[in-house]
Amino acid sequence: MGMALYSLLLVVGLVVCSPWWLARMVRYRDGMGQRLGRVPAGLRAAVAGRQVVWVHAVSVGEVLAATRLVRELEEALGAGWVVVVSTTTATGQALARERFGAGASGGDSARVFYYPLDFAWCVRAYLRALRPRLLVLMESEIWPRMLVECGRACVPVVVVNARVSDRSYARGMRVKAIWGRVLRRVDLFLAQSEEDARRLVAMGARVEAVLAIGNLKYDVRAAKETEMTKRIRSALGDARLVVAGSLLEGEETALLAAWPAMQEESSDVVLLIAPRHPQRFSGVVEMIRSADCAVLRCSTLDGAIGRISDGTVLVLDTLGDLAAMYGLADVAFVGGSLVKRGGHNPLEPAQFGVPVVMGPSYENFREVVGKMLAVDGIRIVQDKDELESALVELLTDREAARAMGERGRRVFEEQQGATGRAVAALVGLVRDEVRR
Repeated sequence: MGMALYSLLLVVGLVVCSPWWLARMVRYRDGMGQRLGRVPAGLRAAVAGRQVVWVHAVSVGEVLAATRLVRELEEALGAGWVVVVSTTTATGQALARERFGAGASGGDSARVFYYPLDFAWCVRAYLRALRPRLLVLMESEIWPRMLVECGRACVPVVVVNARVSDRSYARGMRVKAIWGRVLRRVDLFLAQSEEDARRLVAMGARVEAVLAIGNLKYDVRAAKETEMTKRIRSALGDARLVVAGSLLEGEETALLAAWPAMQEESSDVVLLIAPRHPQRFSGVVEMIRSADCAVLRCSTLDGAIGRISDGTVLVLDTLGDLAAMYGLADVAFVGGSLVKRGGHNPLEPAQFGVPVVMGPSYENFREVVGKMLAVDGIRIVQDKDELESALVELLTDREAARAMGERGRRVFEEQQGATGRAVAALVGLVRDEVRR
């Protein structure tokens, strides 16, 4: 009765929000058949005669966190096993195909697909086709129908890198009587921190099903260089680089406001802006042009380009290059933090010994930011004026910037190991299921 009501409410919600959903369908039209339960023939062929673990990573951030997990999990499970990967967003799908597709070591693009909508017929189609031994959900993507159908099919469900934001916690506690029943259907939560584990239990998860192992995103090491970073490195020459990554609307304006002061203090500086969402690339380029700044899209650069002129603003309009691009930076600003969105991972630049600046909204990475603050390994600014002051200071005082970057790097190194702990837990669960 409960799931019937849930499905009815889901349908009603789709109808009521139909204009919004129609817009989403246009945006996600390439995978609509898969979302509605049409299992691709290539996926069926990829899993034929093999034991399957299904990993779901919603978008780009979750795919990045899952990359090392998938590779180490396949290595641990050995021959006869395959890990298939689903995503929700088109950008996540593109990156997953790059990371796990035919171009990757041992990859096969057929094993990457779109996650089904949370209706019984959509979910059952994939469970029948894949017959997974385990479903792994990255971070917080929990859908009630999927959990019910996995329970009926005797498929264990594990939430890896589980986290509970302040907003999710407040909402979850308000509907604890309902949401707690959903959480108790999850066989194992591998939480990012002790605080996340505590919140999951408070919201209704079983105590014995929650384990704090650390954040997989702290184990993500970017390749030393991608083809794009090689081009940028060559074109920079001796110029210094400020990388502003994962920017959300409004944050580019703050960077551009600070840009004249940065150039005044350091005439040989280049600014690289990386918007978080691809649909904003062109708009950001036009915004920079409107501010009378010289601008170049990174996708237009090739190996033949000459030196990038000092004072140029670069827009990183490619996927999968930002983490490695931080390795070229003299100073980094991590976005999603000047606006109230919880911030992004400051350890991506910190791993290279780059001094990091963030805004006051870092709830998604509160624990690691706290560790970095404790050793003066990060600078938190409250507004665009403080952002300008911090960037100028770090460009001016190179020794202080270098020391701060090294302190941040030590925090990064201390956080390693979550992926190995997650793989051990998943393999143990799978082996137990196989023996039954």
